[in-house]
Amino acid sequence: MNYMEELGQKAKQASHVIAKAGAVLKNQALEAISNALLDATEEIISANQKDLELAVKNNMSLAMQDRLKLDKIRIQNIANAVLKVAGMEDVIGEEVRGWIRPNGLRIRQVRVPMGVIGIIFESRPNVTVDAAVLCLKAGNAVILRGGKEAIFSNTCLVKVMQKALISVGLPAELVQLVEKTDRETAADMMRLNGYLDVLIPRGGAGLIQAVVKQATVPVIETGAGNCHVYIDESADLKMAVAIADNAKTQRPSVCNAIETLLVNKNIAEKFLPEIQKAFATHQVIIHGCEKTKKILGDNVILATEEDYFKEYSNYEIAIKIVENVEEAVNHILKYSTHHSESIVTQDMANAEYFLNSVDSSAVYVNASTRFTDGEEFGFGAEIGISTQKLHARGPMGLLALTTTQYRITGNGQIRS
Repeated sequence: MNYMEELGQKAKQASHVIAKAGAVLKNQALEAISNALLDATEEIISANQKDLELAVKNNMSLAMQDRLKLDKIRIQNIANAVLKVAGMEDVIGEEVRGWIRPNGLRIRQVRVPMGVIGIIFESRPNVTVDAAVLCLKAGNAVILRGGKEAIFSNTCLVKVMQKALISVGLPAELVQLVEKTDRETAADMMRLNGYLDVLIPRGGAGLIQAVVKQATVPVIETGAGNCHVYIDESADLKMAVAIADNAKTQRPSVCNAIETLLVNKNIAEKFLPEIQKAFATHQVIIHGCEKTKKILGDNVILATEEDYFKEYSNYEIAIKIVENVEEAVNHILKYSTHHSESIVTQDMANAEYFLNSVDSSAVYVNASTRFTDGEEFGFGAEIGISTQKLHARGPMGLLALTTTQYRITGNGQIRS
């Protein structure tokens, strides 16, 4: 039995315990985790500092360092998010639907836990806690594999959570961390059939595609974020600038930040200089089409085909001027990762066309794509943003971490 199989076996055993735990015990565990995180704040920051020192040494980008960093405020926010999950209604045991057949059989479809969930993610240690507590609330055990960039932070966070679980009488193995960061261990996790009920990759396009292609266990594909905002010719100029700027610069390293800005040709000469001023505050690098470069000048880098596919995850963006909403939609259909797209418009016919034509998990009218988030959708913490079409799509909260079971009650019926 290899290292991953040992983790899988422990998780499977623990999953049977949590599946039978009631809402009260699960909430007690979450409250204990929240308190434990706060009590261990200095310990967590110390561990995180080791990761940050290595990040600087390895020339990690400032945006990625920001994703990695933990401080007192962020730990407080993580602990508060745990309490929000504890305060959410328990969905396990919920009757989705029920009916009685002519032969008297009573059939109920009931929500039940998945079992053991695996999460592979990159350098955001807050995901370690978000994923763990959502899985616990939904009655699952979880095996977490974070990137080597956050190994000290993740190890500390998991130990804190395990102690909290033990304190309320639950097995520590409900939350386990893969402490080996080599590729062979990752490959073993992707083939952990018989132990993992589902594997969820959360991170950049490279990680997600590697898991999708290599895994033999069921996978929920979460989305790399090549997101778009389209500025329609009828858009309110002030609103358009505010939305585009927020969608790009409020936190450029996250998956719901935009990477391409599409601008109707009839508003381009008014809009582009204004968004350039807003972007200049953050020193955003602009890759633009020839028409964009003509309007904005030599500071614009001429965009290539590759630029429209790219997830920059930084203060960098591609801009293209388009003829109309139809061309904007066609561009999105070609280059998007089907995550989040937005139209800024006062023309409701164009808004409806955009909503009905764009094939992404979240589509906005007159709002920033930055709202594609479990917390913002009212789901509490999220496990990721699914861009697939089976089982779960968009921000994945508690319901996405459950499945259903048919429960049939009879009084002696047999089939003739």
